Amino acid sequence: MTKEHKKADQYNDPSHNYQKYWLGRDYEHQAEVMAIAKLLKAKHFDHAIDIGGGYGRLSVELEKYADKVTLAEPSQQQLDIDKDFLSEHHVIDKKLIQADDIKYKDSSIDLVTMIRVMHHLPDPSSEFNEISRILTDDGLAIIEVANYMHFRNRVKHIVRAQKMPVEPVDIRSKKNQKKNEIAFVNHNPKTVTRQLAHAGLKVERVLSVSNLRSTKIKQTVPMGLMLAVEGILQPTLSKTFFGPSIFFLVSKAN
Repeated sequence: MTKEHKKADQYNDPSHNYQKYWLGRDYEHQAEVMAIAKLLKAKHFDHAIDIGGGYGRLSVELEKYADKVTLAEPSQQQLDIDKDFLSEHHVIDKKLIQADDIKYKDSSIDLVTMIRVMHHLPDPSSEFNEISRILTDDGLAIIEVANYMHFRNRVKHIVRAQKMPVEPVDIRSKKNQKKNEIAFVNHNPKTVTRQLAHAGLKVERVLSVSNLRSTKIKQTVPMGLMLAVEGILQPTLSKTFFGPSIFFLVSKAN
């Protein structure tokens, strides 16, 4: 079994329905849709690939930006779920594909997204190399990172007089860190920037996303107001890596 197949195991578990996970997470979803819109603006592409896109939650958004969209997902269960979710989205192709072995030719794809995947990749070097390989010279990729350097963690480390870790941090409890289970890590965005460069990818723009992710805030502040503030904060807080989710817009370093 390859390392990527291990990463997909949780999403093949009949007791784990990723579509249901998103119930009650409208703010987080809309914040990510907003980030994609800010990064891509009015650009249009021939072929977009949504790597690890689950049941197609964000694949449908990519229809706005590309003539063809491929949902590249390593979990057969997720592809089964998306038969209903994507039933009216005929330009979206669905393929069972591992993120470190993308079955497309070199320099053949002009838009790649990999969102909500990095938290399962303690070492994303193989995946970054694949993205660099398939991306056209003028193509773009959006890579989302689960951010260990978010504001609350930095406060904790300051209080404890601890340095921020450079390596990925497994955020599961010791009890849940079982050998064959899917990894769940947060990354240092500065380290990710270096890893991207090593794979021949250059960061063009950064956004801090889901900056208001808080149960209390979601229960008390209207959604419209939250998203209005989120829209201001995404670029404003990007240099400080404030939020729990960081979106990188990258291109090939020619």
